[in-house]
Amino acid sequence: MRPPVFLMFPRYTIDFFHVCVIKSTHIFVVRSAVLTEKTMKRRNKLPGKNGFYEKMRESVASVLPITLIVSVLCLFFVPLDNALMLSFLIGSVMIIFGMGLFNIGAELSVSKIGAHIGSKMTKSKNLALILSLSFILGLIITIAEPDLQVLADNVPGINKTVLVLTVSVGVGFFLVVSMLRTLFRISLKWILIGFYALVFLLAALSDRGILSVAFDSGGVTTGPMTVPFIMALGVGVASIRSDEGAKSDSFGLVALCSIGPVLSVLILGFIYSFNPESGASVVTAAYENTVSLGFGYLKGIPSYMSEVALALLPIFLFFMIFQVTLLHIKKKPLLRILIGLALTYIGLVLFLTGVNVGFSPLGYVLGGKIAGSAFKYLLIPLGMIMGWFIINAEPAVHVLNKQVTELSAGAISEKAMGLSLSIAIAAANGLSMIRVLTGISIMYFMIPGYIIALGLSFFVPPAFTAIAFDSGGVASGPLTATFMLPFAMGACSALGGNVMTDAFGLVAMVAMTPLITVQIMGAISVIKTKRAKTAEKTEMLPAEDEVIELWEV
Repeated sequence: MRPPVFLMFPRYTIDFFHVCVIKSTHIFVVRSAVLTEKTMKRRNKLPGKNGFYEKMRESVASVLPITLIVSVLCLFFVPLDNALMLSFLIGSVMIIFGMGLFNIGAELSVSKIGAHIGSKMTKSKNLALILSLSFILGLIITIAEPDLQVLADNVPGINKTVLVLTVSVGVGFFLVVSMLRTLFRISLKWILIGFYALVFLLAALSDRGILSVAFDSGGVTTGPMTVPFIMALGVGVASIRSDEGAKSDSFGLVALCSIGPVLSVLILGFIYSFNPESGASVVTAAYENTVSLGFGYLKGIPSYMSEVALALLPIFLFFMIFQVTLLHIKKKPLLRILIGLALTYIGLVLFLTGVNVGFSPLGYVLGGKIAGSAFKYLLIPLGMIMGWFIINAEPAVHVLNKQVTELSAGAISEKAMGLSLSIAIAAANGLSMIRVLTGISIMYFMIPGYIIALGLSFFVPPAFTAIAFDSGGVASGPLTATFMLPFAMGACSALGGNVMTDAFGLVAMVAMTPLITVQIMGAISVIKTKRAKTAEKTEMLPAEDEVIELWEV
């Protein structure tokens, strides 16, 4: 048996049995369900200067490429209002600091809360308690997911609160499904096939206006807020079982929880009256001078402070109830968790303010300007270039590439994996721009895409399928929802298209590509391994014309 492998994340260590790849900067390679008390004590510290700088460096690396591309476009090719450009640059800085603080805070608070509650929950071995708490936790943690908040802000024709609650209920329900699957040893491959068959059956009966939003909802929910909770709960539940299969069944939780929002939003389309012809809801303010610009930001901050407070309040209250009744965490670790929640709050306020006041509006205007010009078909190569740089700037993608290399025993290099994923994401953005220009239904891409992804699961090792479906959200990082989607919405509006059907779906397209790419790499790994084994056997056999003398005559 191989010795346990310990992977160190900023202020966090896990003793592992299997590999799961998660979205954004939170990537966990999971090999066992055990978090030792000693390890937790050693790592349960406030981040030092190195941890803070690392998170800020990751935020800069994510935001800077798209900021530079947009700046070059606006300075030399597409004339835009000076105030709008300045607002965009201020928004970029706020997003960088917001993302950094949010990620630090989420590691200190959300990950720890999930681990503590998951540990207590699974020790009870009470099925009703595990399932009910899983639903409640899935519900309240998804409400605070920043990418979902951004998507809900931009969806026209559907009330933001209604959409957020619908998506959150979907995640909560499928977190329950995930727990049942783990406990009752249901194959991930077959459960994915069953639920995606249901998704496409409902899609065939649904209004065309809700389809793209539904698939996008699945792509934005597996973020840095939800994933640590889901992983902590899932790994803990898997530890209840002592059989060998428990290890592999700790996979797939993120994949299943991505299906919930799609199904719940499709069901919402049957009972909720919405206007599919509504225009885009991105607000582009006109600032007369720098003072009015500054006050525009100051006016936005209080509204997002109250909004984020309402989103995080259920998490705080739920944790404090658990703390008083069951957890009884000591003073210092509790203080660190509360500080982490405060940093999460500040980070989310900065992030959402920067996105909604400065970042997304420029993306919307820029897309509209290009689409309204004689060079509208430049949307396709521009979308591909932006997709290429966005994916290369995602820290999570580099970890994904490394894990695929390790899983394939070196048969797939990090460079090859990175190149294939960059090509796939660039293609996804290019196809999304084609949809904006032509109005082609998203189902012409989703149906064959998922058929290929599910079909590949029969030809690659289960670990590659699990990684592929769990990492579907890796590519659709925060910049996809905050800039690329408004960019597509602005272009669609300028062309007179239907935003609900033609612009939305971009996040879903980007999230779908890793499902295929990772599994194709898995298939290549299998072929290379078989060839290597065949060559090894051939070398061991004597040549046909070789004479072997066993004794002398």
